Amino acid sequence: MPEEGVQLTPKSELLTAQEIITLARLFVKEGVEKIRLTGGEPLIRPDVVDIVGQLYKLEGLKTIAVTTNGINLARLLPRLKEAGLNAINISLDTLVPAKFEFIVRRKGFHKVMEGIHKATELGYHPVKVNCVVMRGFNEDELLGFVDFTKDLPLDVRFIEYMPFDGNKWNFKKMVSYKEMLDTIKQRWPELEKLPCEASSTAKSYKVPHFQGQISFITSMSEHFCGSCNRLRITADGNLKVCLFGNSEVSLRDHLRSGASEEELVQIIGAAVGRKKKQHAGMFNISQMKNRPMILIESALMSFPLCQDALQNPPNSKQWGHTFSHWLTLRASLPKQMGNALMKNKLTGQLFLPGSHPEQQWHITTGIPQTQLRGCCVFQKDPSSAFDTKCLEASPVGQVSTDRQSEEASSGSEFCTGASDSCTEVPCASDNLTHTDEEGRATMVDVGGKPDSRRSAVAGAVVRLGEKAFGMVRQNQMKKGDVLAVAQIAGIQGAKLTSQLIPLCHNIALNHVEVSLSLDEARYAVVIRSSCQTWGRTGVEMEALTAASLAALTVYDMCKAVTHDIVIEEVKLLRKAGGQRGDFSRV
Repeated sequence: MPEEGVQLTPKSELLTAQEIITLARLFVKEGVEKIRLTGGEPLIRPDVVDIVGQLYKLEGLKTIAVTTNGINLARLLPRLKEAGLNAINISLDTLVPAKFEFIVRRKGFHKVMEGIHKATELGYHPVKVNCVVMRGFNEDELLGFVDFTKDLPLDVRFIEYMPFDGNKWNFKKMVSYKEMLDTIKQRWPELEKLPCEASSTAKSYKVPHFQGQISFITSMSEHFCGSCNRLRITADGNLKVCLFGNSEVSLRDHLRSGASEEELVQIIGAAVGRKKKQHAGMFNISQMKNRPMILIESALMSFPLCQDALQNPPNSKQWGHTFSHWLTLRASLPKQMGNALMKNKLTGQLFLPGSHPEQQWHITTGIPQTQLRGCCVFQKDPSSAFDTKCLEASPVGQVSTDRQSEEASSGSEFCTGASDSCTEVPCASDNLTHTDEEGRATMVDVGGKPDSRRSAVAGAVVRLGEKAFGMVRQNQMKKGDVLAVAQIAGIQGAKLTSQLIPLCHNIALNHVEVSLSLDEARYAVVIRSSCQTWGRTGVEMEALTAASLAALTVYDMCKAVTHDIVIEEVKLLRKAGGQRGDFSRV
């Protein structure tokens, strides 16, 4: 409840009980099987029991549900159950009574708990408990909510913090599904994923031997627009085909002006036909009004105008470059490149036909010729009286041949003449670890390695130019707070590394930190990322992915101002742990 309260809609503008039943009958006739009464708070409406009773009489309606704050639930539930109520969702964002009081601006925590227990006593299985998770407010209660399902048949649904005008939404407050799941799995690693229906809005999990389960509503980080089969009607009778959409059609006005049933069906069908493929971005959504609902969860597929859209989805060009499309491209690129690349019979290196020697080194190593001039590769030689020897870096081809001819021993150093700095690479291997004997890509088996503490720090720099830098510093970018969004993107990127880099292991990270600072001298954003784990493989890739994703996010949010943005110095700064020893960039 906002501090200033809410402005109540005049009663004359609200749908009457009879208008609700009239519209419900129309939707059910068209194939809707589930209706949910929500709000605002539906249980403060004096005729709510009567409305449930009349809905129960509609032939073809299988489920009548209610979403409530739970304060009046224990008192009304016996009558609601008798009237035909099938399912219950209770909104509860905290298990701390004082925090609850702060949220709803009044006492009542014990009444909500009484309502939850009353629902289980009356046989509602599961009783769904909706918890909106907010960083700095209740994310520390995740484990307490999971434990709440141990002895009660509850489905605690963790909902990503959704933006609406009036709730002072800020990206920094949003805790993603992946982050919540990681936190819970650290306490209950045996957490099991449960199967779900195609149109479900929730991803469900269960701790073995617990009576209840948990779910995640991922509206922000992993929207489920493609399988959404819900329609919503506001308390004043406006049809919304998307909770996050601005467009509304007043069914109340058409109803009161005497529109026929056929005309109403056409109006509804036209609205559904205009439904977008997905909701708007977070910062556009944050400007929307939070409207009380009275009737939601309709079967989208029951309306003829949208049936074709479901059976014949838009092609990839219409949908744009989605993540799945990107994965398809990524999978096909190696095959396409494999057809074009040729092998040098002498060195065994791959090269593109017609390319120059300096380009070939770039293809093989990713290091341009211009960066190699004046470089020297030092290799420790245990048989020599000297600590190191220099393998000449010019011409480039000789570096490649020389390096292959030398046995890699205890370690190497890579030095550049420009900076006179050296980086020690301990215990370097003379073989690629991610290929098998036949040269095919393979994941390293770490099963025999001992667990140890691993950590890594990576960095990146994004040069923005004076104008974009000034806008970032003043937080004037239209897309929002660049540094805050990039920080979250980096953290999420670290957790998704194994999904982005094919041969990386899925690592349970103990800690991820991404920091961004402003360097006025260079008009740049300086990024530092650190990752930690206790496991059998390192977290260098996670740290590098975090820095890279944060840098790309800065670019994305600033590109409307200028495309003259340079991402540079993406590199590992240091690592600790593992058989190859520690590393620190001087």
